[in-house]
Amino acid sequence: MKQKVKDIGLVVVIMAFLVGVGSGARVLAQKAEGLRCLQVNDYFALKNVGSPRVSPDGAWVAYTLNTKDLKNDRSETRVWVVPTAGGEPIPMTAKGSSAWRPRWSPDGKYLAFLSDRNAKDGVQVFRLDMRGGEGVQLTDVKQGVESYEWSPDGKRLVLLIRDPEPETKVPGPWVIDRLHFKEDYAGYLNRLRSHLYVFDMETKVILQITSGDYDDYDPAWSPDGSLIAFTSNRTEEPDANYNTDIWLVKPNIPHDQQEPIRVTTNPWTDDSPTWHPDGERIAYLTTYTDRTDIPADYLQTKVAIIRIGEDKPVLLTTEALDRKAWDPIFSPDGSQIYFMLEDDGQVQLAAVSVADGELSRLITGHVRVEEIAVAPDGNVVIAISKPCLPGDLFILDANPPAGSEQPRRLTDVNSELLNSVWLSDVEEVRFPTLDGTEIQAFIYKPRSFDPKRRYPTILWLHGGQESQYDYGFNFRVQLFAANGYVVVMPNVRGSGGRGLEFALALNKAYGTKDVEDVLVATDYVVKLGYADPDRLGIGGWSSAGTLTNFVIAKTDRFAGAISGASVGWYTSTYGHDQYYLWWHTELGPPWKNRDLWDRISPFMYVENITTPTLFIGAEKDWNQPVIHSEQMYQAMKHLGRETQLVVYPNAHHGIDRPIYQKDLLERFLDWFDKYVKRSPSGS
Repeated sequence: MKQKVKDIGLVVVIMAFLVGVGSGARVLAQKAEGLRCLQVNDYFALKNVGSPRVSPDGAWVAYTLNTKDLKNDRSETRVWVVPTAGGEPIPMTAKGSSAWRPRWSPDGKYLAFLSDRNAKDGVQVFRLDMRGGEGVQLTDVKQGVESYEWSPDGKRLVLLIRDPEPETKVPGPWVIDRLHFKEDYAGYLNRLRSHLYVFDMETKVILQITSGDYDDYDPAWSPDGSLIAFTSNRTEEPDANYNTDIWLVKPNIPHDQQEPIRVTTNPWTDDSPTWHPDGERIAYLTTYTDRTDIPADYLQTKVAIIRIGEDKPVLLTTEALDRKAWDPIFSPDGSQIYFMLEDDGQVQLAAVSVADGELSRLITGHVRVEEIAVAPDGNVVIAISKPCLPGDLFILDANPPAGSEQPRRLTDVNSELLNSVWLSDVEEVRFPTLDGTEIQAFIYKPRSFDPKRRYPTILWLHGGQESQYDYGFNFRVQLFAANGYVVVMPNVRGSGGRGLEFALALNKAYGTKDVEDVLVATDYVVKLGYADPDRLGIGGWSSAGTLTNFVIAKTDRFAGAISGASVGWYTSTYGHDQYYLWWHTELGPPWKNRDLWDRISPFMYVENITTPTLFIGAEKDWNQPVIHSEQMYQAMKHLGRETQLVVYPNAHHGIDRPIYQKDLLERFLDWFDKYVKRSPSGS
């Protein structure tokens, strides 16, 4: 079935939005005079908005605001509110501790949130009376609360709580018997699981309603409060497959008396349940394939809807769309489902008709839609970032006044910084790769760019192999551009945003077509006249670091490289990282497919590398463990090549501590400045 697409006639307002709204226009139509270049320390002045939630009366948006404190080496998240009609934001939680996951009570009188403000109590649910008063701690769960949602009557909360650790006076060894036994940030995994509980607001009694050797998450109350939908993999061995399903339980029945109802039966992933207002249907995200060698991360998530008690769901975003959808939310009348859509270098706001599957693209263009929330009156609140805008809240009115700019801006959290620094706007380019496939890339240019000059150029690759570069704000590339570099960000084959076959170009074939596309992108920017062929750098983090390893093993044309949190030898990561299921699904066991595991490992080609390379890793990274950076460094050092290894103690894949983030950014610049930003003569 072909996906029907509706043109909703928002071209004019969307184009106005792309040019700039409010102070955003100051950012997008910058004049260089009086503006300084971006610096490393500016990263710690950036504020990030997220988690928008609209009050039941539609008058307010609650959201989170994250800030970084370099001096004290910490970050902090607070809850704020802003009027949907426009006005000054108001902080709802105090400085000194973090608060997140804001949720309005159904009557709008209270605003709840999670916080660790009482450190000894762990993370608990707190509640603010919007009529005045201090925040009150509602829960007192020894092991803390992971998530929660209000019941429709406002008298209960469903809580997500992990099983408690056994009490021991002396720490013992980790005793492991799980198939999947490691996770970044969590470390070694035991049999403790996350389950659902119901908290009575009046009696303070907590009732456990799910149990078993599997994790439960995504709780969602039915409109009448009689059922709770949730996601869980309840197969015999959840660690061995991707089969998550939507389940139902009753909120007033103890876990050992429950008879959970399985709503979906698809053998792949079903998750993110959201109830239709009629209480009879659930929309959710789903993936499916007949193939057995494709990890779920490659698959294109679809929006589906199913009627409770029926076996067959309706696929609302069809296979013809061939794009990933995220975060489905019903319109107030249940006629449409809003969601975010990844498409060809964009992340759009889209909606699909429940009646006939007609697709509407509501926000498109040079923006990245990061989060959405739907108001009772049908207005949609969107967190949006752009190449020159780190992120703010906007609102798309369901019935906008004639001539009004849409979407309207609600926050301007980084105005002080953005009004003082020069930022590079992006140029999108497309070019054919070796087999004729069109490749997209984004190019950021240095200040006072002169098309008659050639510049030192960095090929900065994206991580999350199956993700994509888009029009969202990227501090690192802005920092490179501010320091005199042309920055090229290609979406090579294997990236997201272009459908399943494009993503599967690298299935069992890492270091092949992706390397070709990087080299073609390099040729393209040299041919444009932007890049100095004698001053080329390359780098990236995570799978982008791995691709960097492959590229510099293939060619010596790059003057310097940075390989962050990369993979070198895949066999050495077996049982050492968190990707057991991915590797067995795509590659099979290494003792049976050793040639394949070695063929996709850049470590096997390390003797070909002559590019000066900085390898970076985190001591406790179980996503892409530091052993790879160590092995690549050790081999290059043994071979007498120019290299360095940097390891961040007690850090994970994301390198979260501000002092480490500062060091990382400075090392990026120092390495590229030393090896790439020299004159063609080497001076």
